[in-house]
Amino acid sequence: MPGKEVAISTQTRTPIQPPLSEATLFILLSLAPGPRHGYAIMKDVQLLSDNRILLSTGTLYGALKRLLEQSWIERVDDPEPNDTERERKAYALTRTGRRILKAEVERLQKLIATARRLQATREQG
Repeated sequence: MPGKEVAISTQTRTPIQPPLSEATLFILLSLAPGPRHGYAIMKDVQLLSDNRILLSTGTLYGALKRLLEQSWIERVDDPEPNDTERERKAYALTRTGRRILKAEVERLQKLIATARRLQATREQG
């Protein structure tokens, strides 16, 4: 069975990461300052997205499972005190996750810069 095709940058000869979904981007952004447990990630994503992204628990944990499998995040000890009987799972970005997040932020910054240049050119003309 053939492997998954990977786009290669002609400038750097490195694999090109496809754009992240908005939910994935906000989950990674939520974890950038440090480890968080699931409920904190869900609330942080809602806040960071100005209430545009409201993750259900099923959607969040499905995304976290995929990010764990991709080694973009890892399970860690929960940094926050837990007053409940239930054990909370906390998650943190791995080096790979930080690299992916950095690359996506840079991609979005270039996209915005291009859009602004085109808009300014069209407004002048």
